[in-house]
Amino acid sequence: MTLQLPVIDLSAADRGPEARARLHHDLHAAAHDVGFFQLTGHGVTAEETAGLMRVIRAFFALPEAERLALGNLNSPHFRGYTRIGDERTGGSQDWRDQLDIGAERPRHVPAAGEPPYWWLEGPNQWPAGLPELRERSLRWIDRLSGVAHRLLHELLASIGAPEDFYDGAFADEPHLHLKLVRYPGTAPTGDGQGVGAHKDYGFLTLLLQDEVGGLQVERSDGRFHDVPPLPGAFVVNLGELLEVATDGWLKATNHRVVSPPGARERFSVPFFYNPRLDARIAPLPFAHAHHAPGATKDPANPLFAEYGRNELKGWLRAHPEVARRHHPDLVTAAGAAAR
Repeated sequence: MTLQLPVIDLSAADRGPEARARLHHDLHAAAHDVGFFQLTGHGVTAEETAGLMRVIRAFFALPEAERLALGNLNSPHFRGYTRIGDERTGGSQDWRDQLDIGAERPRHVPAAGEPPYWWLEGPNQWPAGLPELRERSLRWIDRLSGVAHRLLHELLASIGAPEDFYDGAFADEPHLHLKLVRYPGTAPTGDGQGVGAHKDYGFLTLLLQDEVGGLQVERSDGRFHDVPPLPGAFVVNLGELLEVATDGWLKATNHRVVSPPGARERFSVPFFYNPRLDARIAPLPFAHAHHAPGATKDPANPLFAEYGRNELKGWLRAHPEVARRHHPDLVTAAGAAAR
């Protein structure tokens, strides 16, 4: 089934008070009712997008041995290449391969008394024969950080909150994360799970998807609906920390990817805009707080005010082999969990 998501034009914020007021009305409705929308008017050009997609296709066309040389099993920071089937969502195998990239920073080994989530900061792994991938990926992180920063300000203003309320949480070194993803078609078993149903646990995700489609969003009828690609738009979804910070007024929504049929490939680029690892996310004061319904609670997946604990928990669960190799002290008998 298909229900088109709301389309939000971010450039309306620059077209005077009336246009900005309409933007806030539409943005508020999308974030409160759906938790997903298509974002246009963001300023990222078609040339920038085409250049990134071209180099991504070039990366996945490299010989498998060159991609495996960048395997995330090499990295205690969970950076690098994950081969098809090695990531898990909801305990089940995802049928995709990907390259995980973060802001390029020095290796941070937690000192005595420091939280273990500092392991998540460190260098990326890059293919020596494709230097353009590093250049374009890091530039994309910078470009989308600017878009997400502006969007977050407009989103908070739209619900009657101070638009700069979380600026301190993102100051200095926010935890920025980019995935370059290929879905190679349906698994040989016939299982259609490209990525299993889940919610993102941070603040904002901006997704660039190609023309193939496959992203599905759970709507109020309890069904998963297709999200048709909209040329030039990013699909935006809100993470669980924004839902918790607004006591459920803003909505984090389940979504998944169904593998393309046969051997057809699909490429996508999710960018995750999240605060510093050591940031503590305070409840948001906003105009509708007295009407907030309460955030969704999942006893199997508790959320912590200190952002890095959520981030580490997610990585340990999604990549158990990396966790066992580099962080056996953080793995419990019940699964992966951050101490």
